[in-house]
Amino acid sequence: MDAWLPLIFMGLMALAMLIYVVLDGYDLGVGLLVPFADGPGKDRMVASIGPFWDANETWLVLGVGLLLVAFPVAHGVILGALYLPVAVMLIGLILRGVAFDFRAKAHDEHRGLWNAAFSIGSLVAALAQGYMIGRYILGFEPGVVPALFALFVALCLAGGYALLGATWLLMKMEGALVRQAAGWGWWALWVTGLGIAAVSIATPYVSPRIFEKWFALPNLFLLMPVPLLTAGLFAVCENHLRRIRRGDPGKDWVPFAAAIGMFVLAFAGLAYSLYPYLVIDRIEFWDAAAAPGSLKIILVGALVTLPMIIGYTIFSYKVFWGRSTELSYE
Repeated sequence: MDAWLPLIFMGLMALAMLIYVVLDGYDLGVGLLVPFADGPGKDRMVASIGPFWDANETWLVLGVGLLLVAFPVAHGVILGALYLPVAVMLIGLILRGVAFDFRAKAHDEHRGLWNAAFSIGSLVAALAQGYMIGRYILGFEPGVVPALFALFVALCLAGGYALLGATWLLMKMEGALVRQAAGWGWWALWVTGLGIAAVSIATPYVSPRIFEKWFALPNLFLLMPVPLLTAGLFAVCENHLRRIRRGDPGKDWVPFAAAIGMFVLAFAGLAYSLYPYLVIDRIEFWDAAAAPGSLKIILVGALVTLPMIIGYTIFSYKVFWGRSTELSYE
């Protein structure tokens, strides 16, 4: 059992971060898209994430918390290298949280200011997260080129969040806003695809070990379904977004499901590339893990907490599912 504990915590941490990227990704994406809608559209867009956005961030806390308590050595290296972008991300999340509450209570002359703050906070958080991913993929290498790559990944992740946000709106909005969301999603899809392609190319390039894992035979053929499925989901998402954008009837949930599938496959590919390292080619998760006794105690807490979070998440989405109306505290 002791030998499996680090692997179990790796799986739990990866699951928490993947769920966070998908769930908080779409509500960050809605925040990015708010400036492109009119006044009533802004209210309806924010209302679509009202019951969910705060709870979605729970998964980020869980993922980082598991990294801290289960892999303290890697936690120090990773967050030490990413101290500044983490601080920037937290500022963005705080700003959007404050703006979310105040925009609904503000007078009309001040609401535009809080709408802008909500969008800026969403953008800052999305860009900071993308920058951290870019730096992490290249193993925190110093230099101008790694920094530029991280900035590029930051822009592409913001595009990915915009895609999730736009496809979420397809399921939550009605009328002209649905066609607008399809248009936003169509452009964001291409940015997302570009980012996935860039990460897929850069990851094997940065490490001969990763290159060997992907391109040595028979791995090349065994792993071929990953890029093929990603391309297929991209095509499905693009086709539905283009049709909805034209006003043709379609299934509103398909683009959102396809976008999630693309994120899951990209995450799985990255996890496969990095395994068994927490810091690429530097720290294996076995070496970074806490003592077995500590992990056993933490596992008990995780097995109690995780089902509660999952149950609450499912319950909240079940209760608040359906088309959105204007957000109001009255």
